[in-house]
Amino acid sequence: MTPADGVANPPTTATATTGAQLPARTLLITREDVRRYADASGDHNPIHLDDAAAQALGLPGVVAHGMLTSALAIGVVADWAGGADRVLATSIRFAGPVAVPADAPAELEVAGRVKKVDDDGGAAEVALTVTCEGAKVFGKAVVTVSLA
Repeated sequence: MTPADGVANPPTTATATTGAQLPARTLLITREDVRRYADASGDHNPIHLDDAAAQALGLPGVVAHGMLTSALAIGVVADWAGGADRVLATSIRFAGPVAVPADAPAELEVAGRVKKVDDDGGAAEVALTVTCEGAKVFGKAVVTVSLA
């Protein structure tokens, strides 16, 4: 990745400091994205595909798969860190579903902050804040990335 394509150079021990903010991103999730994820993952739970089934369980309608939502959010950190191969570990606790309207995409707001840089500077923990329509999607989300 280069500055020419609009993505900053990967962080290093010199640039990743505790408290540093990652660029916030808005990610869109459509019903078609959810259908494609259901096909790829084999998870055809009706709450991800059918409004009536989701509503029967008290949900507002079709909701995105948690693993789809987390993968997209982790991708923001991976992009910042210089690629998916830099992701060392993740820890995510879900707080709420991502409802995906039939007529518009869900908007996932993803922000991150460097929570900690290891003493040797080889890795950093990034705390994610992920919301949809102002509601928390993750209660706690930490992604550990290599800075090497």
